[in-house]
Amino acid sequence: MFADESGFLLIPNVVRAWAPQGQTPIPRHHQGRRDKISMISGISLSPRRHRLNLYYLLFYDHIGQEEVCLFLRELLRHLRGPFIVVLDNSSTHKGGPLEQLQRQHRRLRLEHFPAYAPELNPDEGAWAQAKAQLANSCSRDVDDLTEDILRSIDGIRSSPEKLRGCILQSELPSFLRRAITLFMQIALMA
Repeated sequence: MFADESGFLLIPNVVRAWAPQGQTPIPRHHQGRRDKISMISGISLSPRRHRLNLYYLLFYDHIGQEEVCLFLRELLRHLRGPFIVVLDNSSTHKGGPLEQLQRQHRRLRLEHFPAYAPELNPDEGAWAQAKAQLANSCSRDVDDLTEDILRSIDGIRSSPEKLRGCILQSELPSFLRRAITLFMQIALMA
């Protein structure tokens, strides 16, 4: 599993958009509202079931070691057998609570990407897709933003093509991308 976290602000993410000449779109939002929703997700590859999946948890505050542990505990409830979670080198992915969780659950193994290498993590592709879908939108409040985020993430989660695209867009070594692509082709034939 490749995992990472991201945040979504109530303030709109403004990107370039098409509009009729002279009618520049102006996103309206609540001035001064800095509410944030944080999420952690992971793209899993199941060798037995031959499929990709996306797991996630949403938080209304910043994500620290305890929240990462909560996410990993949820994965332990849903996934059978041993599994490896590959994370970046953030301090939220290291430390006592995570070490203790690994000691308690021998089937969980944590590995880390090299420092400053987000381009290697396929889960970054899921966040890029979600943020692109939400670009230029103006949620009224946190509940509205939550619904928009969940709709976007669930759309990615339910699309094998989008999940496969996350793997292929990453800069994982080519032998890994080829192995994952072959893995997915076998899954589609099954």
